[in-house]
Amino acid sequence: MTTANLLVELFVEELPPKALQKLGDAFASVLHAQLVAQGLAAPDAACTAYASPRRLAAHITGVLAQAPDKAVSQKLMPVAVGLAADGQATPALLKKLAALGADASAVAGLKRVHDGKAEVLYFESTAQGATLAEGLQKALDEALAKLPIPKVMRYQLQDGWSSVHFVRPAHGLVALHGSSVVPVQALGLTAGSHTQGHRFEAKASPVVLQNADSYAQQLRDEGAVIASFAERRAAIAEQLQQAAAQVGGGVRAIEDEALLDEVTALVERPNVLVCQFEEEFLAVPQECLILTMKANQKYFPLLDAEGKLTHRFLIVSNIAPQDASAVIQGNERVVRPRLADAKFFFDQDRKKTLVSRVPQLAKVVYHNQLGTQGERVERVRAIAQAIGAQLFAALAARHAIDGTQDAEVVQDYLMTCVDNAALLAKTDLVTDMVGEFPELQGTMGAYYAVNDGLPDDVAHAIEDHYKPRFAGDALPRNNVGLVVALADKLETLVGMFGIGNLPTGDRDPFALRRHALGVIRMLVEKDLPLNVPALLAAAVPAFGDKIQDPTAALQDFIYERLAGSLREQGYSAQEVDAVLALRPEQLALVGQQLAAVRAFAQLPEAPALAAANKRVTNILKKAEAESPVDAHVNPELLQEQAEQDLYAQLQRFVPEADAQFAAGDFTASLQTLAVLRAPVDAFFDDVMVNAEQLDVRLNRLGLLKTLHQAMNRVADLSRLAA
Repeated sequence: MTTANLLVELFVEELPPKALQKLGDAFASVLHAQLVAQGLAAPDAACTAYASPRRLAAHITGVLAQAPDKAVSQKLMPVAVGLAADGQATPALLKKLAALGADASAVAGLKRVHDGKAEVLYFESTAQGATLAEGLQKALDEALAKLPIPKVMRYQLQDGWSSVHFVRPAHGLVALHGSSVVPVQALGLTAGSHTQGHRFEAKASPVVLQNADSYAQQLRDEGAVIASFAERRAAIAEQLQQAAAQVGGGVRAIEDEALLDEVTALVERPNVLVCQFEEEFLAVPQECLILTMKANQKYFPLLDAEGKLTHRFLIVSNIAPQDASAVIQGNERVVRPRLADAKFFFDQDRKKTLVSRVPQLAKVVYHNQLGTQGERVERVRAIAQAIGAQLFAALAARHAIDGTQDAEVVQDYLMTCVDNAALLAKTDLVTDMVGEFPELQGTMGAYYAVNDGLPDDVAHAIEDHYKPRFAGDALPRNNVGLVVALADKLETLVGMFGIGNLPTGDRDPFALRRHALGVIRMLVEKDLPLNVPALLAAAVPAFGDKIQDPTAALQDFIYERLAGSLREQGYSAQEVDAVLALRPEQLALVGQQLAAVRAFAQLPEAPALAAANKRVTNILKKAEAESPVDAHVNPELLQEQAEQDLYAQLQRFVPEADAQFAAGDFTASLQTLAVLRAPVDAFFDDVMVNAEQLDVRLNRLGLLKTLHQAMNRVADLSRLAA
């Protein structure tokens, strides 16, 4: 079979930059997969994707001119239906064969196979392998149909009558097998061997491709285009680093992978240049300047060694003139109004205090069932006050609040900060700066709080109350921020669950999963001595009669998110299930409980104790279905030696295990109880739990209940049983 490398390129108008890389990868991967499925390419054939602002292309190695023939076995019908009693073909069989291009002479060659129910006739033939023209046409149609196009547009073809739907108008199609053109069509275009280079800097127009393998090099040399997305991205990253080094002073370009991807999708021949703006703009918070340069202009701000914004920035131009001064000046002229707008917004916003903006929140709708942002702020304040009272009292008991001052004075100060931060946290939503740049909510509130002379604890809490915004994001930096962030997220969770607005499948418009994970992270990573039920109990009353109490469903939701998070961290499903089955109220202790369970599972006694615990659980469950079982034992009713021994061991070791549990040494607590294996095994070997005498039976159940409670304080060990 003749093989050669294949190149397919679709030349189009400028593609959506944020989708370009996905479009390129999808185009190449579907082409490759379809050619492999048709036998025209090997599964391990190398496939290289190309994507630039004006082209999608794929290079696939070792593609056959025609796929090899293959044997085909087609199921026809049961023998009883296809053949008469005398063995002659029935009309139904002859009709089926005719549809397959065979006649009555093929009846003798039919294969009989028993499928478990009856004998079935099979027609075996050889199917001719697809030609590359046929196979590539099918693959190309499939690749275009499966492109993850953000938004399809409709445009008219050159004939003036026909129209097609695609992401952007297409103007050229290349399909080369080696140096031969493959006659395929797509989007009203017929494949050829020429393409277009750079709009302004191509040396040749069109670029006539010699063969499939010369594509990338010819585009680079003749077309002034780097076709590979990855190569272009690497070239930009290197040029950014070199340009920053030329500026000197230890400056570096801001790191932003998404921006780098987007800029890579905007240029075909990157050329990084250094620009600057007036230093007076540096009086504006750097977050504002950085955001407008990145979001609006796709520039790379330069930061100094301490991470402070400088008055220089880098642009990625799509042209490389000998004298770049016009390009530099043009970009400097374009960015100046953007920075001036930011300065104007900042100056105007500071003329009003955050407190004076609070009444405006009553005019901002939050949710049609939950009221305005003003109402929401009052709920967050109430929840924050309740959480703050719980947290600061617990920290004072832990001696985690500065002992050099009067604890009550410190707590009063912190509670005042919490209330102020909760009151003002949303006020920057009605500022001009956040109206222009919603991404700066919280950040600008902190700047304006400092401008108003508020304490740093309040300013930091206003900025941090949105955290964590995403997986891996930083947590609030102080306890005031933690309280307000917890209150904010719990208000959202309780409110949405309370009106039945729950996430379904992939839909989670209010980011409830993220909010739940944020609550979990703060409780766990900040080691907060707060209980989940108490937190929810503090949040529900703030809504009055606007909601139904969602506590049960919301607790399930939080523990489900916690379980998923723990499994992602490497804990086994059994370990997680054992700990979370007890619904631990303090999530900060879950890590210690998991470590204890993992250590316990390594003990030789663990399998037997887990199995026994499962047996005890089942016995108690059945007994308690009739009446409650009291964890009380009367030693005088212990008749068998095995139950007396178990009771004695419980009396000896449970107090020690309880003390270790109370001290937070969960691992030692479980290991202490591991000595119960022998007496527990003996108990089940020698003692009949369901004795005929009622008092004896209840006493033995009480003994098992005592054992069960002692063994399952850290985790439900029955969940570890195989």
